[in-house]
Amino acid sequence: MTGRPGTERRDPLDRRVARRAEGVLRAANESGALEAADVHVAQRLGRLTGEDEPAVLLATALVVRAVRQGSVCLDLAGVDLDGVDLGVAASAVRDGAAWTRAVAASRLAAAGAVHVDHGLVYLDRYLREEQQVEQDLRARGDQAPPVVETARLEAALEDWFPSAGGGADGAPDFTEQRAAAARAATSWTTVVTGGPGTGKTTTVARLLGTLLDVAPGPLRVALAAPTGKAAARMTEAVQAAVARSDVPAAHREQLSDLRATTLHRLLGWRPGSQTRFRHDRHDPLPHDVVVVDETSMVSLTLMARLLEALRPQTRLVLVGDADQLASVDAGAVLHDLVDGLEGAGDTRVGGTGAVARLTRTHRYDDTIGALAEAVRTGDADAALAALHDGRGAVRLVTPGSADDDLVAVARRLLDAARGAEPGAALAALEQHRLLLAHRAGEYGVAHWNRRIERRLREETATAGGAWGGEWYAGRPLLVTANDYGLGLFNGDTGVVVRQPGGGLVARLADGSPDGRALPVSRLADVETAHAMTVHRSQGSQFRRVTVVLPPPDSPLLTRELLYTAVTRAQESVTVVGTADAVRAAVERPARRASGLARRLTDPATA
Repeated sequence: MTGRPGTERRDPLDRRVARRAEGVLRAANESGALEAADVHVAQRLGRLTGEDEPAVLLATALVVRAVRQGSVCLDLAGVDLDGVDLGVAASAVRDGAAWTRAVAASRLAAAGAVHVDHGLVYLDRYLREEQQVEQDLRARGDQAPPVVETARLEAALEDWFPSAGGGADGAPDFTEQRAAAARAATSWTTVVTGGPGTGKTTTVARLLGTLLDVAPGPLRVALAAPTGKAAARMTEAVQAAVARSDVPAAHREQLSDLRATTLHRLLGWRPGSQTRFRHDRHDPLPHDVVVVDETSMVSLTLMARLLEALRPQTRLVLVGDADQLASVDAGAVLHDLVDGLEGAGDTRVGGTGAVARLTRTHRYDDTIGALAEAVRTGDADAALAALHDGRGAVRLVTPGSADDDLVAVARRLLDAARGAEPGAALAALEQHRLLLAHRAGEYGVAHWNRRIERRLREETATAGGAWGGEWYAGRPLLVTANDYGLGLFNGDTGVVVRQPGGGLVARLADGSPDGRALPVSRLADVETAHAMTVHRSQGSQFRRVTVVLPPPDSPLLTRELLYTAVTRAQESVTVVGTADAVRAAVERPARRASGLARRLTDPATA
């Protein structure tokens, strides 16, 4: 757990209060250090195992909280409990090492509910998954590498990544991409990482062409991403890359036919289970090559399920930006893989040089790039300088001054949707996005959605028009849960459009110009998306982005959050907030506790 617990005592009727908690758990819950869910899990495990030691139960609750906040494990030596009345547990928790030893010797540990591994405290599931991911990656690297004829590989690389030009006279420089493709051809596991606009998806398309050229026979290829939106973006980007005139004609048709899917769909949905899938070690995926985009969004659990579903001789290519926000679930897998595989050196975890870095940015101009790099490297002074001297491409504005611009964006969407123009409405939807850190509160998505809708209702009433209630033409939609019956996935977006003959229909973005039509009456798990969280925006890009920053003391305000928001933009970024909020974000890296990088780097810790 990081950060200081709140010192404000909670109302006894607050839903976050565990009313039956006692002792140190009650004190920690009342102070805000723990939520009710953390306390309930610890109490339940204590009853099941006969554990009643207050310090051990407190440690268990803190581990539950750590997992809820995205960490895989917890270092008790780093826990800050200032403001909590520890009572009889005070002496036991004063020394982090002694506290950890007490957990290791507890009934909870003996029963396997919690584990202490190299000084870190884990819940059973997450230790098993972390160990499995490390072991599966190591087993893939321990195999003999793929057999590839050197001359054939060099010829394929020259076809797909020409060495002539090197960026001169407008010719693309494929040096980094060529190296990535060579690694993928000669390794079972490859990580391709780089910031937005560095050509990751273009690299994937040409990399696949290279693999098709050197393969002794047909290749079965799967493209996947964590969300439906990210999968659609991947499909579009690969098709656009393959359609370029400088792409060799060989295999172009096969590559053009590739369609990305969600990881859940690739692995095979199993009714009644959220963490297990049809494809596993007993029924592995049939593919020869699996490429996963936006890997930063993949949780530890999902990575474990993917690795166990791969045949040993399936090439795995993981693509993403290790500096972006990690998964909303526990784990920072891509970041751990980059750190761990690069640190592994000559060990055969993924094969030597399993990580390929792309650094040349092509998506946005130098002003956005300068801001993104300043944020990524933690240089607050440079970030503020870029925002104050962005020549219009990036700017910092005070809270409240961006409302008119945001309403104007929403109004253009309404006009297209009311004009029964689904293609224009979907295009307008992708032109701009308002991004926030929080879901609730003054700086949250719900508040800003209501704020924009209220202004639109007022303008409509002034013009003598009818609003239409919850479902109105121009309402942007975000799918919030998978619906396998309708073929909708968490993260899909769309817009409500008026039909030529009257009535409303939802148009869901699916890569086609007019999208996929669905009756609004069939949509259940959707919410309004004039604004969305930065997490939800991953896997997407927009011409313009506005990001509203919460106050500097918000725990969600981190370097990764601001970097992810800024790098969604192609042409301009407007940051709504104070200079203090920008500085707090840039100087506060997100910290997720995990042992995966260490395991990959040092076999002795595995």
